[in-house]
Amino acid sequence: MKFFINGRFLSQKLTGVERYAAEIVKAIDAQLAVGQTPASLRNADWELLTPQGASEELHLERIKIRAVGRLRGHAWDQIDLARAAAGGRLISLSNSGPVFHRDHIVVIHDAQVFRRPDFFNWRYLTVHRTLGRLLARHATIATVSAFSRRELAQVLNLSATGIPVFPNSAEHFATTKPDPGILARLGVQPQKFFLYVGSRTKNKNLAVAIRAIQLLNRPDVPLVIVGGDNSKVFQDNSGEGAAGLLLAGRLTDSEIAALYAQASAFVFPSLYEGFGVPPLEAMLFGCPVIASTADAVVETCGDAAAYFSASDAAALKQLMLERLAAGTISDQERMRQHDRVAFYSWKRSAKALLDHLAGPTHVASAA
Repeated sequence: MKFFINGRFLSQKLTGVERYAAEIVKAIDAQLAVGQTPASLRNADWELLTPQGASEELHLERIKIRAVGRLRGHAWDQIDLARAAAGGRLISLSNSGPVFHRDHIVVIHDAQVFRRPDFFNWRYLTVHRTLGRLLARHATIATVSAFSRRELAQVLNLSATGIPVFPNSAEHFATTKPDPGILARLGVQPQKFFLYVGSRTKNKNLAVAIRAIQLLNRPDVPLVIVGGDNSKVFQDNSGEGAAGLLLAGRLTDSEIAALYAQASAFVFPSLYEGFGVPPLEAMLFGCPVIASTADAVVETCGDAAAYFSASDAAALKQLMLERLAAGTISDQERMRQHDRVAFYSWKRSAKALLDHLAGPTHVASAA
C-alpha cells in the first residue's frame, strides 16, 4: 500500500493552515516510527511530495520527502502532484489538492468562501469555491471542528457523518521558551497590556479590538498588535488615531510566548473561524482569553474564555475593564484552561486520521 501526502504547504508562507499540515505530518511520522499504526497500515510506504525548492525542515524519520514536477501553486497540485501520486492514496491537509485523484482525502478547514464571500476578492472566491465543489464530488472531505463539519456539509451538499474531524492543537507552542526581553523592547509592563496576534484579514476583525481599546482610554494599558503589515492597521481603522495601540509587527514564537505569558488578556475578536488556535496558544501560558462568540471559537475555548459579540466594541471594552479589575488569572481559571488545551492533541488527531485511512475507502456522499 502506498500513501502520498500533498507537501505544497512546505512551499507556502507559514499560516495556521500550513502549521496544521506540518504538525499532522510530524505526528503521523512519529507514530510510524514507533509502530503505533493500525495493523493494515504497518507495511505501507509513505512519501511527502513537494514542489521543487520547497523547505524540508520537518526532519521526518519514516516518511520520505521527494520533490516532483516543475510547476507551482494550483497547477502543481492538479498536474505534477496528480501524476506523481497516481496509484496511491493521497492526503491533502491544506484546503486543496488534485480534483480528479481516484483515492484522495482532503482537509478543508472552513467554509468561509461560501459563508462570507465579502472577505475575499472575486478571483480567490472563484478558484476556491470551484475547488471545494469538485473535491466534494471526487474526494473524501475532512475538517478540523464540528462547526466546520456542519458548515461544509451544508454548502457542499454532503452528509455530515461522512466528514471526519481531525482537530488542531496548540502543542507546537508547548516547548517554546519565552523571550521576556520583548517586553522591554516594546516598552510594556507585565499585566499592563492586552494582546492581539493574527493577520489583517477581514475575518480576524481587528478593527473591533482597536475601537474597544480606544473606548477603554487607558494609555498605560495599550493593545499590542502582533503580525501582519502594520501599515494596514490604520487603514482598517478608518483613519482613527493611534491612541492605545502598539504595533509590534512580526515576532518570533519565543517573543510571542513571552507576550502571552505577561499580557493582561489575549483578545480574539474573529467574525468567522474554522477552529481558532491562538486562544489555545494563549492558554498554554496562562493568559486570560477574551474571545468573540463565533461558533468555532466557542467550540474550541469552551468555558475557558470570556465572550463578547464580535460586532460589540463596547462589550469588549467592558470585559477588558473587568479583566484589569480581576488582576492575574485565578487557579480556577487556570484549571479550565488546562482542560481545554489538553483536549486537543496532534498525536490524537494523527491517530484519528490513520484510523480513518485503515477503514474502508470511500468518497463522502451527497446528502
